[in-house]
Amino acid sequence: MPVSPPRPNGPPLNALRAFEAAARLGGFARAAEELCVTPGAVAQQVRIMEDWVGVALFERRSQGVKLTHVGESVVADFSNAFDCLGQAVQTLRTRAVPQEIRIAALPALAQFWLSPRLPELRKLMPDTSISITALEVPPNLKREPYDFSLFLRPEESGDTFRRICQARIFPVCAPAVAEKLEKPTDLQSVPCLQDAVWSSDWPCWLEETLGVGAFIARGPVHSLYGLAIQETLAGAGVLMGHEALVQSLLEVGSLVQPFEQIVALDEFLTLELSPSALGNAPREQFIEALLER
Repeated sequence: MPVSPPRPNGPPLNALRAFEAAARLGGFARAAEELCVTPGAVAQQVRIMEDWVGVALFERRSQGVKLTHVGESVVADFSNAFDCLGQAVQTLRTRAVPQEIRIAALPALAQFWLSPRLPELRKLMPDTSISITALEVPPNLKREPYDFSLFLRPEESGDTFRRICQARIFPVCAPAVAEKLEKPTDLQSVPCLQDAVWSSDWPCWLEETLGVGAFIARGPVHSLYGLAIQETLAGAGVLMGHEALVQSLLEVGSLVQPFEQIVALDEFLTLELSPSALGNAPREQFIEALLER
């Protein structure tokens, strides 16, 4: 008579995901944000994991949580495992639908740098479907369903990164506004439009151009760079322009550069590739075509 004892059950996948995310990100709240659930749901799943293994994986404190020695000893293994799983899923999708390309990009880059290049890319690759998702933070391409991401980053190295250009900034404005400006100190008399994400741009340019202790640029703050561009086009003030984003508007004369001083930042417009995109013909063709434009 064959013996078929019941096999022990492993922990639920959701519990594994919750533990890995909380351990990697350093807390339940940040894990909840990544997993699109509540912190309470993460805490519950972590508790299920702890009940299954029979030991505490986190120390609960009034200021938050901290990994125990046991939890800390295995987090790298779990992160590697989920990275491998994510890459396998990406590879499956890439091979199943090779003509679908998905790109995640910073909203301003998606609107002002990538979007104008898409018509030519679609003509070159008529059988390829190209979709864009605007994100404020670069996605983890080992796990999230994107083939490429386009963001401003510090200098990166490795097979999955393609540096496009260094970020350079300088003031831009409508031609009528430029008529009132002869030297950088004249900026004290006009609104200096600001983007909430790149709030350090004006102080950086003023310090490099006029030295430490230069005046403070003042003006409306916009949550989207696209809104700031529209206000600048309408003559509402002077905006600190990112060269890659305003170049096309400068070329047609919609905006002008009133001063010659340009400041290079310690970051670069960078295209990141998912590991599954390497060696894939349609994606390699897309990369080559995009970087030529």
